Amino acid sequence: MHAPRIAVIGAGVAGLSAATDLARAGCEVLLFERAALPGGKIRELRVAGLTMDAGPTVFTMRGVFDQLFDDAGDNFARRVTLIAADVVARHAWSTSERLDLFADVEKSADAIGEFAGRGEAQGFLRFAAQAQRIFATLDIPFIRALRPSALDLVRRIGVSRIADLWNIQPFASLWQSTGRYFRDPRLRQLFARYATYCGSSPFASPATLMLVAHVEQAGVWLIAGGMRQLARQLAALAARTGATLRYSSEVTRIHVQHGRVSAVQTGDGEQIAVDAVVCNADNNALATGLFGADVRGGVRPTPVAARSLSALTWNLHARTEGFELAHHTVFFSGDYRAEFDDIFRRRRLPASPTVYVCAQDRGGAATRPEPPHERLFCLVNAPAIGDTHLFESAEIKACESRLLQTLENCGLTLHAQADAALTTSPSDFDRLFPGTGGALYGPASHGWRASFQRAGSRSAIPGLYLAGGSSHPGPGVPMAAISGRLAAACIMRDYASIVGYRPMAMPGGISMP
Repeated sequence: MHAPRIAVIGAGVAGLSAATDLARAGCEVLLFERAALPGGKIRELRVAGLTMDAGPTVFTMRGVFDQLFDDAGDNFARRVTLIAADVVARHAWSTSERLDLFADVEKSADAIGEFAGRGEAQGFLRFAAQAQRIFATLDIPFIRALRPSALDLVRRIGVSRIADLWNIQPFASLWQSTGRYFRDPRLRQLFARYATYCGSSPFASPATLMLVAHVEQAGVWLIAGGMRQLARQLAALAARTGATLRYSSEVTRIHVQHGRVSAVQTGDGEQIAVDAVVCNADNNALATGLFGADVRGGVRPTPVAARSLSALTWNLHARTEGFELAHHTVFFSGDYRAEFDDIFRRRRLPASPTVYVCAQDRGGAATRPEPPHERLFCLVNAPAIGDTHLFESAEIKACESRLLQTLENCGLTLHAQADAALTTSPSDFDRLFPGTGGALYGPASHGWRASFQRAGSRSAIPGLYLAGGSSHPGPGVPMAAISGRLAAACIMRDYASIVGYRPMAMPGGISMP
C-alpha cells in the first residue's frame, strides 16, 4: 500500500509539528507556506537594521517541544538555546506601584506580601494551588486529547473525580474568581489578565483560564536569538524527518472529489493530488470560502461578535528613561472593565490601554543593550475589525499617544529613534491572516461552552484536518504544537482504517483516551 501524500497548509507551529509527525510516520508530506520564511504568527521585522520579534514573545510548556523532538529522534535543547527567566514579568500601575512575579512561587508570594500585605500573599498561594489543580485536571483528558464534548470530558475524568471537574469553576468568570483570592483590585487585574493570553475578556471568559497562571509558574524561558529561532528549528526538524517545505507557495484552493479531499491548487495554477490536507490557517478562512467552495462547509464560520482580540503593535528602536524594564513588562490601565468594554462592546481602540512591552535586549537571552537605544515590542489589545474598519494614521497616532501616557504614568519615557518604528494594526493582521478581521487567537474563549465549540482536529469533510490556534486546544505556541500533533495522529488513525496502511510506530506524543 502506498504511503499517503499529505498537504500541510501553513508553516506555523501547528503546521510544522504536524508535518514532522506525519513525515516520520512514513507519509509523503508537502508543506506549503505563502511567506518566504516559516513561523506563521511567529514573525520578525527589520527595524533600523535590526531584526526583532513581532509576534508571540512568551515561551512556556517546553516539555511539549522536548517530546516533539525526542519522538523524531532529535534533541530540542541541542537545537534551541533556552534561558529560564527568573522574573516572569514586571507589572506597574504608577510610578510607585510595581510588582515582579517570579518563577519561584514562594518568591512571588513574598513580593506580593511586600506589595499588598500578608493576606494577599496567602491569597496568591491559594490561587496558585488552584491553578495547578485545574491544569492537572484538564491536561491529559482535555488539552492533549481530541476535543471532547462536555459529556466526553466527564467520562474521561471519571466518576470518582467529578468533584475535581466541578472545582475548575467553569461557570464563573475569571474576573469573578480572582475576587475569591484577592481583595486588592490591582492583583485582580494582574491575574485576570491571563484571559488575554487566549484573546479574551476576563469579564466573559471562564475561571478555568487561571490554569494559564500555572503554565507560567511551571516555567517561562527566553530563546537566544528570539522566537524566530524556534520557528527555524521546527522547520529544520520537519525537513530532517522527510517533509518537503515549499515557501512562497500559496494554496488557493482545496478540491473535493467523491466526498473527500482530492487535491490542492497553488497560486500559479499547479494542481497536486493528495490523500489528505492539514489546514494550519484560521478556520474562518475555510468557512468564508478563501480555499474554494468545495471546503466552505468543512467548519462553522466565526461570527464577528465571537472573534478574539486583535492588537495594535509597535516595533521600535528607542532610548528608555526612568522605569527599568524587564524582558516582559505590563503597564496597567486605570479602568480594566472600561478597557474591555471599549474593545468588545464598542469595537474601538481603548481610551485607556494596558500596554505590554517586550524589551528584547534584556534578560538572560541577550546582553543589556548598548546605550542609548534598544529593541522594543509594544502591544495594545484591539478589536478584530480589520476587515471592515481601516485603521488610519490619525487613529493609530491617537492610540500611540495614549500608550505613551500609560507608560509615563508609570515612570517610563520612550525616545524613539527617527524612522525606527513599524506599526501593525488589525487591518494589517487581517491581510497577514485572511478571514480573521485581525483576530489573533481564533474565536474568543467566552463562556463555559467556548472550549467545547472550538473546532476539533477533524473537519466535516473527509480528508480535511484542522490545526492551529483557532482549533482545539486553542491559541498559544505550545497549544498550536499540540493541535498539529493531534491532527497528524488523526490522519494516521483514519487513513489506517480506510485503506489498511500501517505507518511506522509513533510512540509517546499525545494522549487520546
